[in-house]
Parts: sequence; structure tokens; C-alpha cells
Amino acid sequence: MLNNEEKNIDFGNKKVKKTEKQTLVNNVFNSVADKYDLMNDLTSLGIHRLWKDSLINWLAPQPYQKLADIAGGTGDISMKFLLAGGCSAHIIDINKEMITKGKLKNNNNNNLSWTIASAENLPMADNSYERASMGFGLRNITNRVLALKEVYRILKPGGRFICLEFSHVENSLLKKIYDVWSFQFMPRIGQKITGDKEAYNYLVESIRQFPSQPELTQMFSEAGFSRVKYRNLSNGIVTLHSGWKL
Repeated sequence: MLNNEEKNIDFGNKKVKKTEKQTLVNNVFNSVADKYDLMNDLTSLGIHRLWKDSLINWLAPQPYQKLADIAGGTGDISMKFLLAGGCSAHIIDINKEMITKGKLKNNNNNNLSWTIASAENLPMADNSYERASMGFGLRNITNRVLALKEVYRILKPGGRFICLEFSHVENSLLKKIYDVWSFQFMPRIGQKITGDKEAYNYLVESIRQFPSQPELTQMFSEAGFSRVKYRNLSNGIVTLHSGWKL
């Protein structure tokens, strides 16, 4: 018999049934999809582009490599992968609105492909990709270890996965400033630009509920990854987590 703690999961600062979380997350991204890229620029002051550059630099794309970009949204990371020398990129996202927006933005690139699917049940064969990425998606997934195991499954032996996610700020002064920006300003900007303040309340809260850097490192190892490492960016506002399928 499951107790309430096992039945429930975080949705921001709230606890919801595990069976409800994905629908609630979808509603958030349906609401903000049309302005998602603009909001990323405004709420991060454009720095999200540099964070994604850091992911690509560490991933070090090669001309023979195919990328699985899980929770890939509108395809920012995939485009950077191609521009850095990768062969092709496959964007997988559970949200139809995000995929539609991404296709419109990148409709002339034959090296991009798109699939609507859950990260917990990827419709790709075992050992299919040399590289995999996930940018700001893991915290929105209900069963994170299952999703990590799916990423591991579709990677070829010798393949590498890097996850970019919001994390836990190390500097106490920066943390105070960041908290004010996150809780006071980001939802107001979200209200002004998208008309949905609650969506950005959730996104801010979900960051604070996310596992710490060492905890996520352990989850990578539980999923089967080897040589697991992480790099903090911007004093831990975001972190890159890397693991290999060896």
C-alpha cells in the first residue's frame, strides 16, 4: 500500500498526484510556448544563450555525431549543436505547442527532426545516438531516474549525455539577489509578456525543489552513467551534468 508521500510529487511548492503532474506541466508550457524564447531572454538577461554555449562546448560535437535533444523545446540546443559541427539533431519534447513553435522557427533545416514524446518513454531504438542533451527539462519530469535511464538506453556505447538545469546557488549574497529577482520580478514579467503569472510562479518554485548537484550526480549513477561530473555556471544558478555510457 503506497503512503501519501509515495503517491505525491512536487509541482513547484505544491504536492500533487504523480498521475497529474505531467498534465499540469503541459498546461504551463501550452500557456507560455508562444513567448517562451522571448521570456528566456528577458528573465535570464540573455545569459541562457551563454549557458547553452557552454553545454555545446563541453559536448564537443563531431561531424559523425547524431544528437538526441530531449525536452528540446524550440530547438536552441540542437541548432547550436549543428552550428558547432554536429551531423544531425532530433528534438524530442512532450509538448506539442513547443514543437510547433520550434518547427516554425527552424523550418528550413533538413538536419533537424522532431518528435512529440515523453522523456520517460522515448520511441527510439537502443544504441541510436552518439550524444544526448537536455536543457531545463529534467525538473519538469515526473520520474527523473526513469527518464535518465531512457537517455542511457538510446545512447550508443561510448555516448555522452549532458544536462543543463537550474541548480542551487553557492554564494549567499548572490542567492539573496537571485531570490528577489526570481520571486518578485520573473512572475511579473511573465504576467506582462505571456499573461500567465502562475506559470512563472511554478517555474521559479520548481527550481527550488530540484535536487542539489550531488543528489543529481547520484541519480545519473543510478541510471547507469559513468564518469559523472558537473560544472557550475554563474555560481550555481545553473549546472551542467555530464555522464557517459561506457
